[in-house]
Amino acid sequence: MLGIDEIKARVREAGGPELLERLERLDAERVRPPIEAPSVRAPGRGTRPDFDVVLAGGGLSLMYAPMLAGLGLKVGVFERSRAAVAHREWNISGPELAPLTVSGLFRPEEVESLIVARYEDGVCRWHGGGEYPVRGVLDHAIDAGRLLREIRQRAEQRGVAFHDGHALVGVGEGPQTVRLLFERAGGRRAEVTARVVLDARGSSSPHATADLLCPTVGGVLSGLKEGTAPDEMNPRRGDILVTTEGVEEGRQHIWEGFPGRPGEATVYLFYYAQARRIREHALLRLYGRFFERLGRYKRGEPRLLRPTFGYIPGWSRLVAPPRAPGRRVVLVGDAAARHSPLTYCGFGAMMRSFLPGSRAIAAALSYGRVPPESIVHDTPLHSVTGALALFMALPSPAPERRDEVNQLLDTAFAALHGMGNDAYAALLKDQMPGTDFVRFLQHIARNRPQVYRDALTLAGFGPLALARWLGGLSRVLIPLPASP
Repeated sequence: MLGIDEIKARVREAGGPELLERLERLDAERVRPPIEAPSVRAPGRGTRPDFDVVLAGGGLSLMYAPMLAGLGLKVGVFERSRAAVAHREWNISGPELAPLTVSGLFRPEEVESLIVARYEDGVCRWHGGGEYPVRGVLDHAIDAGRLLREIRQRAEQRGVAFHDGHALVGVGEGPQTVRLLFERAGGRRAEVTARVVLDARGSSSPHATADLLCPTVGGVLSGLKEGTAPDEMNPRRGDILVTTEGVEEGRQHIWEGFPGRPGEATVYLFYYAQARRIREHALLRLYGRFFERLGRYKRGEPRLLRPTFGYIPGWSRLVAPPRAPGRRVVLVGDAAARHSPLTYCGFGAMMRSFLPGSRAIAAALSYGRVPPESIVHDTPLHSVTGALALFMALPSPAPERRDEVNQLLDTAFAALHGMGNDAYAALLKDQMPGTDFVRFLQHIARNRPQVYRDALTLAGFGPLALARWLGGLSRVLIPLPASP
């Protein structure tokens, strides 16, 4: 087992000291006691705001900034380090990129230039089980860094003010505006006021209280052997979800691997966990496993070119949702955790959210109202799939049951594959209709009766959790009519 210092040295060598510092900060945030926010004086009625909207955080949620500015709002972006720096690589299907052009942010040829690789299909493969290919899922690799740089440029052209090196440390909400306290380098502080704040700080937000987390590490690598064998990197196929072992150390570790530019691939290792059970140095320790076990997943002489990592929040829907206090702080992106708790496709969720969400904010402010509590895409299906994510976060510690998660997943994905590519792809992209999902559940129950035992464990989380799950299932089965 690699020691912490050796793991740090490897990450530092590949990504530099600033990137290692960010990783250590993320790890420290997960285990330290909550820090009491400084008191911020609430602005009084009639306060003239500095901005209509402040975006706190400059990652993928930066897409809101040029949209809101284009709708006539004065927007400021405040980021702890530098906004528009990519810390993860992104894959998506071609049709899911449509909002980039529908929004007017990009022309079709500009979107095309952001695509660095395409695949014929993707595959999910389970240890001791089968291999299940699917088309039209995560089959486009995107230049994440360039996408964010282009979005920042478009935002600046629309008058968005960027304030890098500003960490949000306190909020005071008044009747019409909110006052924000930022900490700058050297301990200096600055205050601004806004009508609405979008909290886009991801898992670092104190309001990111989702009950699940996916610690995720990996990055862009070179040197992996190319070929069509399972332990080789196939330039025409993406590994959507792959396991190479059963439960170890109380976790089911899962690999992802996507070809990128010629000779490069993005590889991740992650696991599902309850947020309250994250241990000290979780990301660093997971990197240790990544370095040690990568050879079991893919052969070759790998070299880590660019580390990428993070804690991705997930909300099971069996507990109360992440929510900011007051009405003028709105959670977006990973902080809101409204994406699928099973597939964690945050990029696809953002593509579905930033355009209608921006319009909802602009419409509310135009009438002097506050935006809806949640402006990001969600679906009742997540209320049901969240239970499966919770099962994966709590695998049995019994040695004789170490392969149980793989067996359940193998049964589930065999059912999906048997339902045809459209249904299979729809579930992975959060688009499966309720009727297909019921068929999916029936197939699993028929082939693996143990799921009834697993379903009963929901009662162990209390009657409210069980009621939420049953409520989600009922909304899947009987969708509510659309609002007029």
